[in-house]
Amino acid sequence: YKTKYKAAADDLEALNQTEEGGGNSAEFASFKSGTTYTVKALGTADLITFYSYGIYKQVNSFVAKNPSKKSAKGFPVENLTPFDLAWKYHADKSEEFGDKHSQEAYKYRARQRFAMGFIDLDTGEPIIVDLSKNQAQAVHGVIKRVEKRLDRTPFELSKDGQGTSTTVSLTPLFPEDLDDKQTKNFEEAPKEFDMSLFEGLLYEMDDEEQIEKLIEVGFDVSLIGLEAPAKTEEAGEAKESAEDFGF
Repeated sequence: YKTKYKAAADDLEALNQTEEGGGNSAEFASFKSGTTYTVKALGTADLITFYSYGIYKQVNSFVAKNPSKKSAKGFPVENLTPFDLAWKYHADKSEEFGDKHSQEAYKYRARQRFAMGFIDLDTGEPIIVDLSKNQAQAVHGVIKRVEKRLDRTPFELSKDGQGTSTTVSLTPLFPEDLDDKQTKNFEEAPKEFDMSLFEGLLYEMDDEEQIEKLIEVGFDVSLIGLEAPAKTEEAGEAKESAEDFGF
């Protein structure tokens, strides 16, 4: 099976060796702070990596339909998206970390995320959780350490803390820690995770819609050499015409 998003197991292995280190109803499992799942990990490669954009309470998370090429540290270097261009505009004007332009640049920057799959032992169904790079490294490290015992090791997957102090942990359990239902689901779990579940998981936004979103949040797209999509201009003209007729 091939997915258009990058398989992430090798990516995490590389990170650990450095300082930096549509047509599916799939969705991420709810994984707020204070959440705990009892799970089975089916392997060490049940994950994908992607670059997510979004502005808190203004623009929902999305991936670029036409993604830019990123450097080893995750910065866009070729084929920049409208959000990348907005990030670069402010980043280039920033003189020190934390200044106004630095804060604005942060809003538009793509962040590397990881989607990781497990079997929820309370339901017997597959779940996919959304993790930051650091969270994914921690979780994947545990799976790698017990790789040879995955067929007999259940886990507790938990998220705790708030903001920058949020942590995700994967703790091995003993088989006897499971109740009867969880034990049955553990024993009957599939041998491999269905990687097709990752397709349709992420909302893809094309350049035109990204420009519209930038305009909506108050960014002057002319500063980065872009214009409002024609349909937006046409809609404005239609509104003006309606107002001329007293509508």
